[in-house]
Amino acid sequence: MGATFDGEGVNFAVFSAHAQRVELCLFSQDGRRELCRLELRERDGDIWHIHVGGLPPGTLYGYRVHGPYVPEEGHRFNPNKLLIDPYARQLSGRLKWSDALMGYKVGSPRADMSFDPRDSAFAVPKSVVVDSSFHWGPDRPPRHPLNETVIYEAHVKGLTALHPQVEKGQRGSYLGLASDAVLEHLVKLGVTAVELLPVQAFVDDRFLIQKGLRNYWGYQTIAFFAPEPRYMSRGEIWEFQTMVRRFHAAGIEVILDVVYNHSGEGDELGPTLAFRGFDNRSYYRLREGGRYYINDTGTGNTLNLTQPMVLRMVMDSLRYWVEEMHVDGFRFDLASVLGREAYGFDPNGGFFDAIRQDPVLSRVKLIAEPWDIGPGGYQLGAYPHPFLEWNDRFRDGVRRFWRGDAGLAPDLAKRILGSSERFDHAGRAATSSVNFITAHDGFTLQDLVSYTTKHNLANGEDNRDGHSDNHSDNFGVEGTSKLPTVRAARDLRRRNLLATLLLSQGTPMMLAGDELGNSQQGNNNAYAQDNEIGWVDWGQEDAGFTAFVARLIALRRAHPVLRQKRFLHGKTRAADGLPDVIWRRADGGQPGPEDWHDHALRCLCLELRMAAEAGTDSQEAVFMVFNAGEARALTLPDTAPGWRLLLNSAQPEAPPMDAKPGLEVPAHSVLVFEAIQT
Repeated sequence: MGATFDGEGVNFAVFSAHAQRVELCLFSQDGRRELCRLELRERDGDIWHIHVGGLPPGTLYGYRVHGPYVPEEGHRFNPNKLLIDPYARQLSGRLKWSDALMGYKVGSPRADMSFDPRDSAFAVPKSVVVDSSFHWGPDRPPRHPLNETVIYEAHVKGLTALHPQVEKGQRGSYLGLASDAVLEHLVKLGVTAVELLPVQAFVDDRFLIQKGLRNYWGYQTIAFFAPEPRYMSRGEIWEFQTMVRRFHAAGIEVILDVVYNHSGEGDELGPTLAFRGFDNRSYYRLREGGRYYINDTGTGNTLNLTQPMVLRMVMDSLRYWVEEMHVDGFRFDLASVLGREAYGFDPNGGFFDAIRQDPVLSRVKLIAEPWDIGPGGYQLGAYPHPFLEWNDRFRDGVRRFWRGDAGLAPDLAKRILGSSERFDHAGRAATSSVNFITAHDGFTLQDLVSYTTKHNLANGEDNRDGHSDNHSDNFGVEGTSKLPTVRAARDLRRRNLLATLLLSQGTPMMLAGDELGNSQQGNNNAYAQDNEIGWVDWGQEDAGFTAFVARLIALRRAHPVLRQKRFLHGKTRAADGLPDVIWRRADGGQPGPEDWHDHALRCLCLELRMAAEAGTDSQEAVFMVFNAGEARALTLPDTAPGWRLLLNSAQPEAPPMDAKPGLEVPAHSVLVFEAIQT
């Protein structure tokens, strides 16, 4: 499928089940002149194809597809609209918004039932014939085990646009992201994987362009095989491949946030750019009759993965990014859409079955965003092995506990142990929960402790967009503050939140810039802020906090008990006769039902060892204290000869030291001890 260079020319192949005629259009190197049209006369089933001898890589092309224009039956063919190849490996030029992009006449009283005869070629990016061969050298995927994985969610441009040590010509690009300065920071921090916001070619929504904004996050994909051109400094796909190779050399995996639930073509009033023009009825899920789109994504359309060739396109795309671009995994946006069959969400549906049996894809990291806005869309914990899932229960529960909300200690206990009530079934591992405090969608960590309400006016939607319930706190001052007491309280809260994240069972994910103290000025929906609001501000780096985060990651890495594969249920270990989990009060006793039901419980302690079911004779043990209340005396467990204090969030620079009698837990703090072995 797509355009394949074979040394003698190029083979072009596209899918359409309902087209009557397909034309290949070849363009000049500047993309402005259409040189010729060649009809695809060969057809095998629903695959239309042609081989054109003598064409080299770099050739620009597009398609025009003829067929019925009967919107009420789901058909929207319009050969006047130049189409992007759904399998295009590279795009040249940017989308120029024009009414000519619409298959219908804008302003007509018949709306999308009308037909527009204008040629859209001048406004459409051209597909490019690519020779994707690349000298990978000794490149090997790091393949970090999940229980050793720490994910860093980042934006290609956002992480590099303001970095003072990245060359100006490479800021905001794949090469800039792979610069020595960025890699050295990530290696020093200790993360093992970078999860990139969408890098498959996408479009800027027209309503954003009209407001002087852009689609910063990139969740409007239009070409599932092509790297987004705006992140290329030299306009070639080898830049992306070079980025991956350099990340691998640094021991860091590359995970892509991918959007296979919808495309950037919108609803029936959207443009005809690719899929709609090739075969609207096949590519999209339509309502009864066919004119209107099922909108389980909130973006106007939903891709139809129950159609075999659409499913094949997604699978081919995933394999392409693994095999040709060497990426290490995927995070699936609104993944419940992908598992929705005609009768509802099915964890054994066609998409999941296809991935699980695939010898390539079943071995990379697979992460689901386990919800959408469709019927039965919230499916946290319902995904099959080997999928991991973003855990919003962890995010909300941990935020609320440290904010001081009543009755949150029992919920915190569940989150620290990997949310087993959601994930401990069907042989799933304790790493199935992707734990996070912040992500691209919402407040940054600094804003989480600086604002009680969202401040999204810059988005041009009168502050209506974005979440309104953020479980945040401003410590008495909305926004930035120079008051030492406020700043100290905020810093301590940030340390406690990230300590809870990195000390919990599961797979931790942190947001790029949180380790620096990055702020988005209270904007919790910076999807359109391709500017200083959305970019990471390296000039405000909090070196002390960055060092504390690196220390937390190193602590997690050094203690396997903090990152186990098996769920912990307090079962007795054969090695020493002790439970693998012992919950404790600050006075050393074990909490009873009256403690767990006490809404005033603010201090939770637990003693952890390797899971009983693991059958290990490891003597490693840690004792952790999560205190969201006032200072109090602490009695250490008598299950070890002694304990060494490794970390105190109230004294972040204090070195490890042996614990002595008469300890006190500082107010609003996290303590971590390790058992001293004789």
